Amino acid sequence: MSEITNFGLIVLIVSGAFVAALGLSKLTEWFPVPAPALFLLASTIGTDFFPGLEHWLSIRDVERIGVVALIVILFDGGMHVGWRRFRGAIVPISVLGILGTFGTAAVMALAAHTFFDFGWTSAWIVGAALAPTDPAVMFSVLGNREVGGRAGTILEGESGANDPVGIALMVGILDYASHANGSVWLIAREFLVEMSVGLAIGLLGAFALLQLMQRMTLPGKGLYPIQTLAAAGVIYGVTSVAHGSGFLAVFIAGLVVGDARAPYKGDIERFHISLANLGEIVVFAVLGLTVHVVTLGESNLWLDGLLLALILAFVARPAATLPLLLPTRLRSNERIFLAWSGLRGATPVLLAAFAVLEGVNGANRIYGIVFIVVAFSVVVQGTSIPFVAARLRIRMRPIEPPGIRRFVVAPGSRAAGETVRGLPIGERSWITRIRREGGDLDFHATTPFEPGDVVDAVTDIEDVEGLRRLFEGVRSR
Repeated sequence: MSEITNFGLIVLIVSGAFVAALGLSKLTEWFPVPAPALFLLASTIGTDFFPGLEHWLSIRDVERIGVVALIVILFDGGMHVGWRRFRGAIVPISVLGILGTFGTAAVMALAAHTFFDFGWTSAWIVGAALAPTDPAVMFSVLGNREVGGRAGTILEGESGANDPVGIALMVGILDYASHANGSVWLIAREFLVEMSVGLAIGLLGAFALLQLMQRMTLPGKGLYPIQTLAAAGVIYGVTSVAHGSGFLAVFIAGLVVGDARAPYKGDIERFHISLANLGEIVVFAVLGLTVHVVTLGESNLWLDGLLLALILAFVARPAATLPLLLPTRLRSNERIFLAWSGLRGATPVLLAAFAVLEGVNGANRIYGIVFIVVAFSVVVQGTSIPFVAARLRIRMRPIEPPGIRRFVVAPGSRAAGETVRGLPIGERSWITRIRREGGDLDFHATTPFEPGDVVDAVTDIEDVEGLRRLFEGVRSR
């Protein structure tokens, strides 16, 4: 019985942590702080209040958890962007994803070498770790909003595209650092191989997955999301074994699948959005467990990280992106917004973990500095995104999650005058919001609907017609 009790305690702690994390994410509706910032800071502070938490996970465990989470996040990010949107801005996304990542790494490497006494190899490791932006943070900051026009597509596409580039760059630099006969050509060769193999297998894997989604009939609709998840894992695994970028492969696969028509596509999208949100919670929580607040104050580590964060935000990112955006048709305010919105997150910390696992000189210092830079980026820059967007007059429009349908109560309809509880909407539908006279209504089961009410409901596609008749009294065309 002791084994059952001990395992029950572990389940209780982990499940309780997830419930607490979901509660923290709810706070972001009232306070303009990105959810990843809350997960990261809460788990970091928790290691000081509950000594021993950091021993639950090793750096290798964190690296593996981060890899799995990033697979899920990148696949979902690719599906969210979709091939049609990506194709419309493929040139700026590719230029920022490749040249912008290299440029940011170079500027940060120069700063780390010049001002913080890093050798050139270690400086380039710092630069490579801090170069990629993070899709999980970017999608979390935007939440149920999206930036309008090409600027939004570029921002979302770059956040997914430059992660594989940054990871491949870091792998090449670590190979260089760990081999006595390493050279710049070794880094270039490693990078080209990873990108080429990742692109090829990503496209082939996407084609194979589409055939499965469109031609294979499964016993239950709940299996279709599992099919795409398993396929994403296979695509990553095959690419990695072939010495390619598995992260690029799953992002490419997500892009292609995102615009495809397939059975139960809405269920698949909802599943992957939920899984990506879970991956975001997990990866930031476990990253926070690897660092003590007290140790960050040793040897002015926090000051080094803060100074590098300022250099990254105000010098490196603008210097690497603004010149590349000049040929685009973007307005100057959109270029400035893109330069400021390059948020760092789990990927840089994951790359710093690679350096620790490889036993690079000064790896622990690099890991601590990268952690502080990420914390600054998520907390300060992430919180500022809505404010900066408003100041620069960047249009951000609300979007509804998959499965949410909106109806307007028509005079004379079945819903007009009926209560929420009395309306026969079925067991698979749920009223989430009622807007009346331009404001959200604090409704309950006995609240009656009035003509003109705007009603949001979570429902399955097959129930939409029935709900439309109830609320609007007409058949959809």
